[in-house]
Amino acid sequence: MPGQIYAVELKTKDYLPQDELRAIQLFRRAANYMAAAMIFLKDNVLLEKELSKDDIKYRLLGHWGTCPGLSMVYAHVNRIIRKTGLDSLYVVGPGHGAPAILACLWLEDSLSTYMPEYTQDREGFAKLLTRFSVPGGFPSHVNAQVPGTIHEGGELGYALSVSFGAVMDNPDLVVTCVVGDGEAETGPTATSWHGHKYIDPAESGAVLPILHVNGFKISERTIFGCMDDKEITELFTGYGYQVRIVADLADIDNDLAASMEIQQAARSGQSIVKPRWPMIVLRTPKGWTGPKEMHGELIEGSFHSHQVPLPNAKTDPEELSSLKHWLLSYKAHELFTKEGGPVKEILSVVPTDPHKKLGQRKEAINGYVPVKTPDWKQQAVGKGSQESCMKAVGRFLRETIKENPHTFRIFSPDELVSNKLDAVFDVTGRDFQWDIASRGQGGRVIEILSEHICQGMLQGYTLTGRTGLFPSYEAFLGIIHTMMVQYAKFTKMAVETKWREPHGSLNYIETSTWARQEHNGFSHQNPSFIGAILNLKPKLARVYLPPDANCFLSTVAHCLRAKNYVNLMVGSKQPTPVWLSPEEADQHCIAGASVWKFASVDDGVNPDVVLVGIGVEVTFEVIAAAALLRKHAPELRVRVVNVTDLMILANTGFHPHALSEEAFNTLFTADKPIHFNYHGYPVELKGLLFGRRGLLERVTMEGYNEEGTTTSPFDMMICNNTDRFSVAVHALIAGATVNHRVAPYSHAKSTYLDHLKQKEKCYIMKHGKDHDDMFDTPTFD
Repeated sequence: MPGQIYAVELKTKDYLPQDELRAIQLFRRAANYMAAAMIFLKDNVLLEKELSKDDIKYRLLGHWGTCPGLSMVYAHVNRIIRKTGLDSLYVVGPGHGAPAILACLWLEDSLSTYMPEYTQDREGFAKLLTRFSVPGGFPSHVNAQVPGTIHEGGELGYALSVSFGAVMDNPDLVVTCVVGDGEAETGPTATSWHGHKYIDPAESGAVLPILHVNGFKISERTIFGCMDDKEITELFTGYGYQVRIVADLADIDNDLAASMEIQQAARSGQSIVKPRWPMIVLRTPKGWTGPKEMHGELIEGSFHSHQVPLPNAKTDPEELSSLKHWLLSYKAHELFTKEGGPVKEILSVVPTDPHKKLGQRKEAINGYVPVKTPDWKQQAVGKGSQESCMKAVGRFLRETIKENPHTFRIFSPDELVSNKLDAVFDVTGRDFQWDIASRGQGGRVIEILSEHICQGMLQGYTLTGRTGLFPSYEAFLGIIHTMMVQYAKFTKMAVETKWREPHGSLNYIETSTWARQEHNGFSHQNPSFIGAILNLKPKLARVYLPPDANCFLSTVAHCLRAKNYVNLMVGSKQPTPVWLSPEEADQHCIAGASVWKFASVDDGVNPDVVLVGIGVEVTFEVIAAAALLRKHAPELRVRVVNVTDLMILANTGFHPHALSEEAFNTLFTADKPIHFNYHGYPVELKGLLFGRRGLLERVTMEGYNEEGTTTSPFDMMICNNTDRFSVAVHALIAGATVNHRVAPYSHAKSTYLDHLKQKEKCYIMKHGKDHDDMFDTPTFD
């Protein structure tokens, strides 16, 4: 009837020829046997003798409940690849289903391609099963050590967005993405269903989402497991999908095979007319084919099968007996040859072209295409002028898009216009396929108000060989803190896995920082993402705070070319002074820090005190403080240093960029007081500097200290003690200890500067603004 919503109805009975059906079923049985044996057995892996407690691992780790569904999907994707030559990746949301994926990789002989010890024979079979979840073997989750993997799934919610990112600019690629019904309860997944609205089939591939509904998570039912077919169909039809529910256990392979064919509907090369994107809802029992019950409680079809269904199999004779019957039910002698490899029927559904195999896809292993960066100096601005860092970067990104029309994208949860990066729209548009006016335009910009989706798409895009950029308001990058950490862990393992090639870096730009978020208020003032990056493995982490537009241009060009890092660049979208010429900026960024002679006394030679600025606005205040001191304390010898690469401050040997002790002392002196004016939280700086001999005793520092409101820009500086008057007072007090000519008037001058600061505060409260000349470039005449 008109107005009613139904799932797609297909003729599925006898869909598969009998030989293909039997091969699929044998593949599934073999994978399920291997997955179960991986969790339990340390010996006797083919059950060639009576199973005993001595064959059971000392510690049982793994998640059985999702494995049968994952191996079934894997078998069917293989069938389609072999039949049609499809290019496909397999993204697994329930990453804890590693036993199933490892078993399938062994059956298709992808493991031995990269790890020769896992051969398709008795020895390789035994090594895989006995080494799972033991020290030195594969971990219990899918990770970067697993061939074909671009998503770990250790933290749920991101598989679908990663999949959409992977198919962007990969027009021949189909990603089959399994989303567990537990994962589907997360906020990131709930939004990621809309990802297809950013996929233009004319330039990108397709994602086939499979919602695996097995009803339970670790100890409770799932939301989707409690929904009937009509509810699920209506929900996903509204999201723009063509829904097919696969639930007939008696004929499930025919049902799934027919259903997976509908993915071809999304690959016509035409813009999608809503709602026509296919998805499958796969209903199978939790822990399907496993033990039915134990100790009077259901196992299959309940949460008891989520992890280890028989956790006491080594010590409980009843559970050991159940395990034996479970493993014997797969009839391993029908699945594996005497030599220990899979029988020919199983191999008949495995792709013959190794490059087509799910475990050997180049996109997941060695697909990196280096980005072509234009000459950033062509976008540089004159020394002494005023320019927004982001306006300059926007022009550079415009040229980058022109140079890389199919391998570079921007993923932006905050509109690019707001972030002053809108110059890119001179050459591209937004990629939004649900809007007829935007459809089919091939836009390089993904704008969606979900940090999670932007992060997931960026990960998928980057790990399949391309380069992306994630600009955001500073305060809200914390939303994807744990996603970034999960990615960094994946990258760490990828770098340490010899057969994986490098991939591009994950590039973040913080554009709307606390120092200029005085209009949006306290909620928008939060630089904590810097600390999140600092906590990563040092060889992966890079944090840059370029002080002006030219330095930011140099930094962005470098970060886009860099591989295997997590790069964070912090800057300002408001016009600020350009302190350095393009040539000076280049040298400054290469060094990571330098003495700014123009703001120092006698070019910084033999200083009494060193003032350090780290960040755009706080560096301005350091320079303004140096100008104040030149006027009010002319005898004080001040050296001004700017740090653009935060990691150089780390203790020698801690980070690849860390300065040697000699270089550090040359820049900051070996014995003079130092005051840091830092954009982030001071505790981060203390952590970096900790361990440098005798340093912290002569250091003072200020930074963001959780003070803010809707106020004026300079009042934000005052609230956090990063204003020029506070910096100058620190310099006077410290300088008085080493310069006897300053000591007599240090207290009086410090008090006077505090008085001037209070007068500025009163002016702001009275007039609702800063003095008009407050941010004029300081002079040193």
